[in-house]
Amino acid sequence: MSTSDAEQQTPPAEVTVPGRYELVLPPGWVRIPLRQGTKEALEKVLFSHMGQVPEGIPKDDAMRFRLDMRRQLEKQARAARRNGGLDLYLPVLPRGGIFLMASFIVAEMPIGQANGIPQQAVPQQAVLAELANEDVPGGTAAEVHVAGAPALRRDYRSTPDEEKLASAPQAVQQVALPTRRVDYVIPVPDDPGRWISINFSTPGDGDIDSEFTDVLVELFDAVVGTFKWSYE
Repeated sequence: MSTSDAEQQTPPAEVTVPGRYELVLPPGWVRIPLRQGTKEALEKVLFSHMGQVPEGIPKDDAMRFRLDMRRQLEKQARAARRNGGLDLYLPVLPRGGIFLMASFIVAEMPIGQANGIPQQAVPQQAVLAELANEDVPGGTAAEVHVAGAPALRRDYRSTPDEEKLASAPQAVQQVALPTRRVDYVIPVPDDPGRWISINFSTPGDGDIDSEFTDVLVELFDAVVGTFKWSYE
């Protein structure tokens, strides 16, 4: 019995690309979608989740506090969306009477693309190796595994530019704090040229090298440890 060449050929298996990702959040943290539903999510956060206010704020000032918080969150969401952001994550319930000053953003990264158009695919391992070898002033970069696949983790400090800060409005100067930052760069499986980043930032307790700040970084790393792709 013989078989023709056509019969022997097996059609290539269809490649399935993940449609979204999933994370397990700590208690008191929420997701703010940045591509659609942002306004509704902010409304829910401000008037449902924030039933409490920090210690020291009179009840009569609770509404003003929520409105000020809303303006800050809207500003942060707009900036994140402009930078390719998909989702913004925030702690919205006080812990021990205080609100944690921390957040992280999941965003698309245009590695291997020009003007949004995929170019010739560069091997993911080569991209990770190049990123790991880049200089990270005041920090470190290392290859890690996220969702069972190679990724990159960068840990560094960010301090305000003193010259630019001197000419900034007083209100900006008052909130410009040194921050501890951790970034993860993750390739999308079976989709060359598509990457996402997870970018964490916190001023901690005012000391970006304190034990408290380290605990917040460890919490973020634990959240990224729950990251997985969804093919639904």
